[in-house]
Amino acid sequence: MADIFDVVADPTRRDILGVLLDRETSEPDSGGEISVGEIVTALGVSQPTVSKHLKVLRESGLVGVREEGQHRYYHLDRAPLERLEDWLIPFVTTDAAADAVTLAGADADAEEALNDDQRAFASALGKAFADTARQVTAVVGAKRRR
Repeated sequence: MADIFDVVADPTRRDILGVLLDRETSEPDSGGEISVGEIVTALGVSQPTVSKHLKVLRESGLVGVREEGQHRYYHLDRAPLERLEDWLIPFVTTDAAADAVTLAGADADAEEALNDDQRAFASALGKAFADTARQVTAVVGAKRRR
């Protein structure tokens, strides 16, 4: 199974997770489920691409699937992300408290810019962790082969 940092480092997979989250929050009666075709339409990418990324997300436990005949309906599984969040909190708690104070007096434009900064930081952090995980895996694999 791929490391969660490797999984979320891919922008297409993050986009798919975003679509699943949107479905979950905007249509609570749907159980957060969405078909592959709807994801393809939402993202404007090919069905094989979406299916490939959904397989990785499913294998990592980030999405669940319900099969109905030949159709598959996917939904977000928050458990792995909650474990990741629990691990990350100690690293960002100090900054988060400072950000909350800054936001308290900021207008909507400043808040939107800060959210963009936070997204960029999270993306960079995810990529750095994924790169580190790959390097550690390579070193450990090399040591085991000796």
